[in-house]
Amino acid sequence: MAPILEVKNLQTHFHTPNGIIRAVDGVSFSVDQGKTLGIVGESGSGKSVTSLSIMQLLAKPAGRIAGGEIRLEGRNLLDLSDREMRSVRGREIAMIFQDPMTSLNPVVPIGRQIGESLLLHMDMNSSAARTRVVELLDMVGIPEPHRRVDEYPHRLSGGMRQRVMIAMALACTPKVLIADEPTTALDVTIQAQILELVARLQREFDMAVIIITHDLGVVAGMADDMAVMYGGRIVESGPTDKIFAHPRMPYTMGLLNSMPRIDDDSQERLVPIPGAPPNLAEEVPGCHFAPRCDFTGEICFASRPTLREVAVGQMAACHFDVAFRPANGGPNMRASEATKAGGR
Repeated sequence: MAPILEVKNLQTHFHTPNGIIRAVDGVSFSVDQGKTLGIVGESGSGKSVTSLSIMQLLAKPAGRIAGGEIRLEGRNLLDLSDREMRSVRGREIAMIFQDPMTSLNPVVPIGRQIGESLLLHMDMNSSAARTRVVELLDMVGIPEPHRRVDEYPHRLSGGMRQRVMIAMALACTPKVLIADEPTTALDVTIQAQILELVARLQREFDMAVIIITHDLGVVAGMADDMAVMYGGRIVESGPTDKIFAHPRMPYTMGLLNSMPRIDDDSQERLVPIPGAPPNLAEEVPGCHFAPRCDFTGEICFASRPTLREVAVGQMAACHFDVAFRPANGGPNMRASEATKAGGR
């Protein structure tokens, strides 16, 4: 079965006074119906810009898609007119945005905001749309939906506002749901409820889900596959369980080693990744991660590594084979040792 959504060599640029920022630089991935893809990485790695590119909601004129393909069931969305894309957005692909307080209109009742897509895409009248909105609010776990439908966003808690965003995204039963940091600024109890809600609704509607987050724990609990982004590029991808068990790119290893673990009494402190993310306005001939990496050789600064298959179904962009963690749990093996381990 072909993937429901395929992104091929996506390139998204922002034109600024300081030059062109290559926020997304040749990203490719796919997601199947009913499956979940997790996209992880530090802030500024290109995760959210990738999602906005799929939705074609980039800030113009600075932001534009410079190349690539975004195929929904084989149809390239980049070939559509603005009017055609508006019919796809919300109906076939929907998105849960990071901050519901800034995404919701503060002077419009939530019922009208959710019902707008029903009026636009489902050809409902106002009465039918309101009835459906009440059903949606009840479905996402908002109490007293008949009363809440007329509430304004500021009268709802953060968790309830996020549920409203989920109801809005699911109003037209989309084929693909993109959740961009859906648990930002929520306490851990509400985070768990929101994630369980998304997972339950995915099973109910058999949707493809792309969840974008910096929280590896969220990906471990929800995603069938994951893609690790750094510097606007995917540096590792594959089944989630494989990547967590055997990360093959030093950046992925650094992310995993910087996570706190309650099952490791010997880990007295976290192992940070040194340095800072790259400046995406500068063209770098080699690996973007090389200045922060302990596995480097001369080739890392001279040649950009491409994604290659390092295990069945698992891809990594690294010149060396680093298919194990150092004994101390930190990424400190040198390039010569990596080469002996089977690298090139």
